[in-house]
Amino acid sequence: MSVISRIYSNALKRYPMAVQSLQAGVLMGTGDVLAQFVVEKKSFEQFQWQRTFRFFSLGTFFVGPTLGTWYGALHKYIGSGKGIVAVKKVAVDQLLFAPGFIVVFLVTLGILEGSSFEASQDMVRKKYKDILLVNWSVWPAVQICNFSFTPLHHQVLVVQIFALLWNTYLAWKTNLPTTPPEKIADS
Repeated sequence: MSVISRIYSNALKRYPMAVQSLQAGVLMGTGDVLAQFVVEKKSFEQFQWQRTFRFFSLGTFFVGPTLGTWYGALHKYIGSGKGIVAVKKVAVDQLLFAPGFIVVFLVTLGILEGSSFEASQDMVRKKYKDILLVNWSVWPAVQICNFSFTPLHHQVLVVQIFALLWNTYLAWKTNLPTTPPEKIADS
């Protein structure tokens, strides 16, 4: 295991954004796989590979680079350490970054699914509040630990490992029908 750890650490030092982006993609894709098989109880025949690929792509090309840049900015402008510094980072992260990030994530996901911009906005209207409230019930505790104890170059990894559960929730929540079942039956 130490060989893998060494290879990972060397790659992270040489190519931090690429490694953080790829690990975010892999873990987001894994979250969708868990959502489909464990939460939604789909069979292998029902499994939607394109959906998993969308989550992998979002993680690789949007979430990973965005979080890597964001954590770097928090580190630069607020600092590092425990106590009040970590609390400030969590407050800025959850009150300024998370609300907008969730909107952009939902709209981007909708567009990747082939929805119109208007349909993506509708998904934001119908799912945003629930996702944001669940976000605020989970992430502050994770982030206070992350910002207090994790070196900057490993913060995206720590968040993405915990995010396996979060990504599973997001994959499930964003793929729930936005129309109540009784209205679908009437169509």
